[in-house]
Amino acid sequence: MTNKISTKKLIRWSGLAAMLAGIIYAGIQPIHPPDFLPSVTTTAWALIMPVKLLMCLLFLLGITSIYARQIEETGGLGLTGYLMLGLSWALQTAFIFTEAFILPVLATSTPEYVESLLGIVNGFPGTMNIGALPAIYGLVGITYVLGNLIFGIATFRARVLPRWTGALLAAAAVATPAAALLPHAIQRYAAIPVGIAIIGMGFALFSNRQGIPS
Repeated sequence: MTNKISTKKLIRWSGLAAMLAGIIYAGIQPIHPPDFLPSVTTTAWALIMPVKLLMCLLFLLGITSIYARQIEETGGLGLTGYLMLGLSWALQTAFIFTEAFILPVLATSTPEYVESLLGIVNGFPGTMNIGALPAIYGLVGITYVLGNLIFGIATFRARVLPRWTGALLAAAAVATPAAALLPHAIQRYAAIPVGIAIIGMGFALFSNRQGIPS
């Protein structure tokens, strides 16, 4: 009985982590500094990047709790979506750590490297060879889109969490590739529906509206 109560509490509080991740993800987009060399040494960059790093860790914890709550109902589809999202956010954690703590140090001494790394984000490739990093970042995008799509569909079909959250997550995933055709500053706004969907899932867990077994 004690283990079951602990599991219930863990899932509920991890739902709070999902809510916070979604709030940061949606709220940070309008104020995010441009992903170009001059931004790297600004105060805005120094403040926002550590928050984004925290967001990634909260996402990893949050999506785990969301998946755990509906693990039986989502089956293999849910597992596939969860693994893809987990991989995407784990890789993003590494990239954002680099942006937060390494790029500012190199911005003056090795600006070519900073520009080349940011180039895989902003669409303006730099002159320096940065090895496999562009391919790895491409994997981040693929797993992000497919993970959100599959996880959203699985959540919608499972009928455990509010179905609108799964539908919104899947719809946002479909819209994300189209957003890539827009200017980079506008592309960011495609993340807001994803954040809202995760907020909704997290709130359902934290408020225990879906009746987490005790």
